[in-house]
Amino acid sequence: MKIISYNLREHTASGELSAIVARHDADVLCLQEVDSNAIPTWIGHLKLLRSTKANRLGLAMYLRDSRFTVHETRLFALRKSLHDRLMAPAHERLLAAHLTDTVTGDEVLVGDFHAAPLTATNSLRRKQITSAHEGMQALAAGVPSVMVGDFNYPLFARGLTRRLQTSGYQLTRTTTPTYVRYKIFRGYFDFVTSTGCTISDLDVLPQGASDHLPISLTARVAA
Repeated sequence: MKIISYNLREHTASGELSAIVARHDADVLCLQEVDSNAIPTWIGHLKLLRSTKANRLGLAMYLRDSRFTVHETRLFALRKSLHDRLMAPAHERLLAAHLTDTVTGDEVLVGDFHAAPLTATNSLRRKQITSAHEGMQALAAGVPSVMVGDFNYPLFARGLTRRLQTSGYQLTRTTTPTYVRYKIFRGYFDFVTSTGCTISDLDVLPQGASDHLPISLTARVAA
C-alpha cells in the first residue's frame, strides 16, 4: 500500500493535499498538525477515518475506503513533555488503525505519530516511540505494523535505530532532509518504523507551504 505522511505546519499546507493524493495515488494519508475542525470528509479518493479532537493541532488519517476493512481505531495520549504541559499543543500523539487490506488479504496496523518537539529530550521521545509501538500492538498483538509521522529526532538517529532493532522494529529514513526552515536549517524529522513489513520506494516530495516536506512510501506485509 502507498502511504503519504505530511506535517502541515499548523494546517497551512492543507490546500496541497488533493493534488498530492491524486498525483501519487495514495492508499493511506497520515497528517500531523491539522485543525480537526477544518478538515474535509474526503480528500480526493481518500475518506477520513479518524482525527484527534482534544488537540489544538492534531492528527488525521485518510484511507482508500474501497480497499480496507477497518476493525478498530484508537487514539493514544503519550508521555507529556514540559512543552506539552505548559503550552498544551497536543494531548493525543498517536492515531492507530487495525485494518485488513482486501487486495492482499493481509491484516496490518497503521500508525500516525507526532513526537514531542525539540524542546524535549531524545530520551522522552524514545519513550513515546516505545509506548506508541506498544499501543499499536495492544490493538492486535503480532499483526505487522507500520508507523509514520514527525519523530522530531534529527540527531543521534543511528542510536535510535539500534534501540528499535532490539525490540524487533526497523527504522527507515529518507536520504534527503524532510525539514527545511528559512532555507537555513535542514534536518531529518519524518521517519517510518515497521515490524513484519518491508518498506520501499521511500521518497521526499517537493516542499510546499509547510516547513516539513511530505514523504511517500510503499509498505508490504513480509512473507
